[in-house]
Amino acid sequence: MQITQNSIDMSIQKYLLFFFAPLVYTNLWAQDDLLNSLEQESPKTKSYAFASFKGTRLINLHTIETLGKGSLDFRISHRFGDFSSGLYNFYGIDGPATIRIGFDYSVTDRFTVGIGRSSYGKMFDGLLKYRILRQTQEKGMPVSVTGLVSINAIGIRDPNKALTGVDMYENFSSRLAYMYQLMIARKFNSKLTLQISPIFIHYNMVVRTNDKNDMFAIAGSGRYKVSKSISLTGEYTLRATKYTVLKSTYYNSAGVGIDIETGGHVFQMFVTNSSPINEVQSIPFTTSSWSKGQVRLGFNVSRVFGIAKHRHESNQNKSW
Repeated sequence: MQITQNSIDMSIQKYLLFFFAPLVYTNLWAQDDLLNSLEQESPKTKSYAFASFKGTRLINLHTIETLGKGSLDFRISHRFGDFSSGLYNFYGIDGPATIRIGFDYSVTDRFTVGIGRSSYGKMFDGLLKYRILRQTQEKGMPVSVTGLVSINAIGIRDPNKALTGVDMYENFSSRLAYMYQLMIARKFNSKLTLQISPIFIHYNMVVRTNDKNDMFAIAGSGRYKVSKSISLTGEYTLRATKYTVLKSTYYNSAGVGIDIETGGHVFQMFVTNSSPINEVQSIPFTTSSWSKGQVRLGFNVSRVFGIAKHRHESNQNKSW
């Protein structure tokens, strides 16, 4: 029997295939299993709900929103007089008016610090605001949660000092008030966002004997997007701690308005029954009533500046 070179080569190939086939199969199976394992273990990019509100504030209340890292928000807030003052006072346009000027700076995408000054009570304020949780578009986190604390100092002089000889603000601590607020919001779709906010306010000293040092309140607010740049807004604060004074009654603060976004500006125009702008003043001490027509025209103007190079949170894979 004659053995050729071709038959020898074919025999060698059969033996090699018989020997290495299990190894090749095992290696391919191991690679496939490793790839599947890595795919399961690799973190998937989460898609977050964004732009739930147009700005960090709505009318008088804060929203869950914080700015991008390195952004400065310069805000001017203005309230005219009551419509009920009549034509002679041009329905409140002539005043008396209240105003607040504030600056908020975002240290990170989630952490904001701010300062402000209000004409009502000549009050200075400082705040810390932190976004605790962010709503995801898929299953996961159904709401966004932001916490806020503020310290506020009344700047007015004691009007009775000359008469009584005693300065009720002799101790600086008597001027201080504090606010703690937790904001919980859900963006239901590209148009509708609702928010609820439990609030606690503490005054170190109150002027009237019937006033309370501590106040609990619950606030509700919302936004409905009409177009790319226009949204309808509303807010209402229910005071759980109620009290009256001799000649007037305090009412729950409420407002309805419209947000208009124009480039880097957000212009908010609304009507509200609150003359004070700062929440530690508007929530406890609103003396005007919607039912009596004691509402006023107001507006907020916000301009955001990017004063540091930063990369804002990615909007990739976001649908609303």
